[in-house]
Order: sequence, then C-alpha cells, then structure tokens
Amino acid sequence: MTRALQLAEQARGLTSPNPMVGCVILDSQGQLIGEGYHARAGEDHAEIIALHSVEDSSLLKGSTLYVTLEPCSHIGKTPACAPVVARSGVRRVVIGMQDPSSKVNGQGIRILKESGIEVEVGVMQEACEKLNEYWLFATATGLPFITLKIAQSADGYLANPDGDSKWISCEESRKTVHRWRSEMDAVMVGRQTAEIDNPSLTVRLVEGRQPRRIVLDGPLQLPSSLNLFSDAYEEKTILVTWNREKAEALHDPMLKLLQSDYFRGEVILVDRTPDGHIDLHHAFKELAHRGIYSILIEGGQQLSSVLLSRNMVDRLQLFIAPYLMGNGLRSLVVDRLGEYAHPQRLRSMRWTPSGIDQLLTIDF
Repeated sequence: MTRALQLAEQARGLTSPNPMVGCVILDSQGQLIGEGYHARAGEDHAEIIALHSVEDSSLLKGSTLYVTLEPCSHIGKTPACAPVVARSGVRRVVIGMQDPSSKVNGQGIRILKESGIEVEVGVMQEACEKLNEYWLFATATGLPFITLKIAQSADGYLANPDGDSKWISCEESRKTVHRWRSEMDAVMVGRQTAEIDNPSLTVRLVEGRQPRRIVLDGPLQLPSSLNLFSDAYEEKTILVTWNREKAEALHDPMLKLLQSDYFRGEVILVDRTPDGHIDLHHAFKELAHRGIYSILIEGGQQLSSVLLSRNMVDRLQLFIAPYLMGNGLRSLVVDRLGEYAHPQRLRSMRWTPSGIDQLLTIDF
C-alpha cells in the first residue's frame, strides 16, 4: 500500500476532478508483477493500468491487488474497474479506503465480494484519506478546499506604505508557493490585488502544470490589459462577477470579431450581496460544480480578512519573514475580523522552516 500511495502521488495536480489512485499487484508468491496509477482525468484508472502491466496474465490467478481507493462501479469516461478486477483472476483485493462518492460508496466492494474475491478495506486508511483530502472535502461538502496563503513581516505587514509587497518572503518560500500552484486546481485573487499587483499567477520557479486562475471582479471593471486577461494562459482565467450585462457582452460573438482583446477565458455569474460584493459561497459552489476542488487564494488584505472572518478558510499558510517593517499595509483587517468572526476550533497547527522564513500552517 505504501508503494501504491507513492505511485498515486506522482499524479498530484493532474487528476482533478478525479481522485489520485495507485495500484500494485503481487503474485501468489508475493512477487511484484504489476503496478500503475491514474495519471489524468479521462484516462485509464490505476487498476486497469496495473492489470495491463502484467506481462503474463496467468500470474494473476491467485494474486493480490492493492489499491488506495475502492475500485469504481460506474461507467464514466472510462469503464467501471470493479467488474474488470473481478474477472481478472485476482484472488484478494486490499483497499486503502472506501469511495464515499454517491456513484460508488461500497458498490465496487460488493461486486468484488459477489465474485468470490477476498476483500480487505481500511489498510493505511489515514494516509489514503490525506492523499485525496481536497477531493474528499469537495465530495462531502460540494465546495472546494480553500487554502489561504499570506506572506508577511514578523510584525504583521504584507506591504510597504507605498503598497509594494514583492519579495517579503524568501526564494525558498516563493518556490513552495509555485509548487502549490502546480498542485491545486486554481489560484484566486480579488479585484484590488489583480489591479495593483498585476500578477500572472503562473508556475515559473518549479516544474509543473499551470493552474486555472480565478479573478473576483464584481462590477467587472478591471482593464483587459492585465496579465491575467492577455498573456499566453488567458484561456485558463476565470472571471467571477455579479454584473450580468457586462458578462454577456464579454462573450458577444460580434465583439469577438471586432476586438483583438476579446476575453477567451470563462465568465461565471454569481449572486450579489446586499452590500454590493460577490457572494463568495455562491462563487465557491459554482467553481466546485465545474470540477475545481482546490483553490489557493493569494489575495490581499481585504479578501483574506473576509474569508477568515466568515470561516471560509480550510487551511491557512502563513509565511513570516524575519523583518520588522514598522509601518505599511497590515496583512489582516482586525476590525473586520472582530465584526464577523466566531471562535474556530483548530484541527492542527504546525511550524516549518522555509529558508530564512517560518511557515505556520493552520488547519481549521
């Protein structure tokens, strides 16, 4: 199962909205004869790849198959795995965790048992759950797992008095953030951060796939010249707005013919709150519905404060740099936190060195 987990981990950031799954097959003598993992959504699942990797199919008779997640029992973009495993000749199947999704939820296990296969469930279950924590969260709640990243000085500032927030954290910390970008489904910023910092939100300091990029712009007033709307990854940008009239105009067919700066990304229309802002809960619901199960938020003071105050953050990643700025833009608005916040029970809190910085990870 440890090997199966290692295999599954190789596809981190690539399988969503599917979970990561790894599979290992041992023959009747306990020798490794096959292995595989689910590499991308829409491609073969781990069990199928592992079975196909066995050079001599006669070795499957009496073998044991280890898989991190219950084999699926429904037909999606690929055939159901459980019936294939049941017909393969495998004698025993060891499963890390049961699939809680409504389409499976024990049905794969039932198919295997009814075929006379010995089934064991719950081996290294905690590690298997940790592997797919974003997928499990979205499956249970219908919302994406929200990770809020803040980089601040030791005295709590994220920008100089002139607004410059670049390079507060060290290079190692910045590389960590780029790795997170490559592993999560999307990166999100608010309107002010998009306009002031003009970020690209791309993966550059490490190797990895480029995430979707989400911009919250209720009134839809950001200039089209920003990097998020004009660079090579424009089609990966999602605009979230409450302005229906402007949103519909953005994708007008005639506008596409007449304007070179026609937006090629996606626009999501959501509700507007009484105070004129984007309904964040509605926005997250819509994003999860589109298969975005994990979001790294790199917002500024306002967005970070609102999310924390409304208990909408699942994990806080707080980089603290060894600097005293004395003045500038605070990382959080204390008044706003006090206005909305309810006491939150922390699941865990840990410190990790990150170059010259310290990273505080808080799970809510």
